[in-house]
Amino acid sequence: MLAFIRAAEMRHALPSGLLEALVEVESAYQPFVVSRAGAIGLAQLMPATAKALGVLNPFDARANVEGGARFLRAMLDKFGSVSLALAAYNAGPAAVLRSRGIPANSETPAYIRKVMTAWGQR
Repeated sequence: MLAFIRAAEMRHALPSGLLEALVEVESAYQPFVVSRAGAIGLAQLMPATAKALGVLNPFDARANVEGGARFLRAMLDKFGSVSLALAAYNAGPAAVLRSRGIPANSETPAYIRKVMTAWGQR
């Protein structure tokens, strides 16, 4: 499974190991998991996000990871930093824009710390 995660990282010029860390935190590598909020699969794509990214079957592990990689790349390009990109991945880009930084909710700062810790262990 790691091979196609790493391939998506390379295809989308993501920092080495970041997508893998995100998948670890998002789904613990479980391709069929659905969150309480409705996020689906390895990269935990919301249905509307998956559709916007052209991911027809978010339970398809490769398609899900590819969509997650494209979305993460877009957030890195939009916000210019890993922390803000992760905040946007978790809370949505509108929340990052509204808060002019990392949203001060109960989930997003902890999520960023978890992904950054997992990434640092790569």
